[in-house]
Amino acid sequence: MKHVFTTLIILLYLYTLISIISVLLLENRNPVKSISWVLVLLFMPVLGVFFYLLFGQDFRKKKIISQKSIRNLSIQPFAKFDIEKLDSSVMQSNHLNLVKLLYNNGEAEGFANNKIEIYSDGESTFKALFDAIEKAKDHIHIQFFIFDDDRISNQMREMLIKKAKEGVRVRMIYDYWGSFNLTKKYIKTLTDAGVYVKPFLPFRWQISRSSRINYRNHRKVVIVDGKIGFTGGLNVADRYIYGNELGKWRDTFIKLEGAVVHGLQLLFMVDWYFVDRKLIDGKEYFPKPKIFDQNLIQIVSSGPDSDWPSILHGLASAFMSATKYIYIHSPYFMPTDEIATCIQMAALSGVDVRLMIPVRSDSRFSDASTASYIEKTLEAGVRVFRYKNGFLHSKAIVIDDIISIVGSTNMDERSFAQNFEANAFIYDTKTSIQLKELFLKDMENCEEINLETWSLRNRRQKLKESFARLFSPLM
Repeated sequence: MKHVFTTLIILLYLYTLISIISVLLLENRNPVKSISWVLVLLFMPVLGVFFYLLFGQDFRKKKIISQKSIRNLSIQPFAKFDIEKLDSSVMQSNHLNLVKLLYNNGEAEGFANNKIEIYSDGESTFKALFDAIEKAKDHIHIQFFIFDDDRISNQMREMLIKKAKEGVRVRMIYDYWGSFNLTKKYIKTLTDAGVYVKPFLPFRWQISRSSRINYRNHRKVVIVDGKIGFTGGLNVADRYIYGNELGKWRDTFIKLEGAVVHGLQLLFMVDWYFVDRKLIDGKEYFPKPKIFDQNLIQIVSSGPDSDWPSILHGLASAFMSATKYIYIHSPYFMPTDEIATCIQMAALSGVDVRLMIPVRSDSRFSDASTASYIEKTLEAGVRVFRYKNGFLHSKAIVIDDIISIVGSTNMDERSFAQNFEANAFIYDTKTSIQLKELFLKDMENCEEINLETWSLRNRRQKLKESFARLFSPLM
């Protein structure tokens, strides 16, 4: 009887394993990603099935969040975008093609005449954030992947409580896993004061819900009174000011004023509808914008809610439009084949391509995987720098003194396909030159990787890196 039971268990497991592998094949995913999951399933019996059910299912076609429907129901921005009015007299044709691409693949409207301020350290970023929050009169919408329960986070919590008691409507979204350290007391003090607080995709003990924990909201967005907006790569944590075992974290954040704040507002409304199932309505959320400098900005979002990997498409198109230079900040570099190819082709065509990554990130496994991509990147002519003055967490890209891309998206499969991300695509010479100068300044705190030296790494180290690379689509 015992042998019969054991045989049944084995047969059931084999049936489950074959069924999952069949589903992987039928979904026609990226072959590398499919093979990675097959390896996990084969080399980690039972546990691999558990991991797949939690992290591996593809919900893109099931529409976790319907972005189009919420935009049809919500109050629309004051300044509507008319793509037909853009022509080659406004910007070069290759840049115009990028604008059209992002509009067609992700409904990213273009907002003109904005004010842009760039922050490259935690002190100045949080000062600007707190100043804007302190001056709020009507509403504050705030969402971050990580709210740590530490000094800077509690300082923000006290400010939000104060504004809520003054009658300002405060809505806050935090990612359930990213902000896992938040205590019930922390959240209760906010809700007791009248702050509306919602977690994004909290864990539930049902397979139908728990299988979505691999999809995280990685966006960082703040809107104050519909007039001031912030976005970038920073989270709410002490490490950006006081540092941790990696040193002080270097990040890029931008403050926006003008019509583009409407784009950030719409993005927040989409996410709020998902977490609260209530529409945010009212003209006060889209006040008539002031007119500032001559520029154009698109707020591009992507994730399991989008028909296309909009940010990936945008980056690929932007890289291929470059004729002079591409400077890239990225804390992790595990690019998809499309992005790696575009970077290599740009460098091989004579474009000055420079990639800056940290000497060490907050994930040793990611570091090993990143290392496996460096040699081919160097061979194409890309200059690679490792930042030594703390942890480079910035996700900022500048191209040809005209295109700047700042947001939450990392150069990896998770950001391109699994996370909910947001990036500002900025068409503005002034902003691009500022970001270029920041990149060049950061180079003073870097070591450049030499191809000849890098290729001499011992075989054991290369094997570790190659093994880690097999799992890069899953990270």
